[in-house]
Amino acid sequence: MNMCSKCYKDVILKQEQAKLAASSIENFVNGSTSSVDVQPALLESKSVVFSSPPSSSSGEAAELMAKEGPSRCSTCKKKVGLTGFKCRCGNFYCGSHRYSDKHDCQFDYRSAARNAIAKANPVVKAEKLDKI
Repeated sequence: MNMCSKCYKDVILKQEQAKLAASSIENFVNGSTSSVDVQPALLESKSVVFSSPPSSSSGEAAELMAKEGPSRCSTCKKKVGLTGFKCRCGNFYCGSHRYSDKHDCQFDYRSAARNAIAKANPVVKAEKLDKI
């Protein structure tokens, strides 16, 4: 059929879905429930291989697309592109606002440093010696 593997799989998938839809409508009209139980399992297995995003996540996808756009400095809204600096607070900043005192950073550096030092240096306590 002169198709690439992806296009061929898509055509086969559409044909199988059309067959399943036709047979499910037939079963619904006839009132038969024996083959209806088998078809949802087939549909679920096909959806695992060729999953499409659910409609409820379309809002999340729009948010991701907005975040993937050109990054801007959170303070002055200047486009930073590849030269932007990501702060520990999670925002991007330009060269002049990259330091925490320049953009009123809310990240607690002191407690983060304390936790890192505590994790890197565990308390070592020797066993007490028995007196003879």
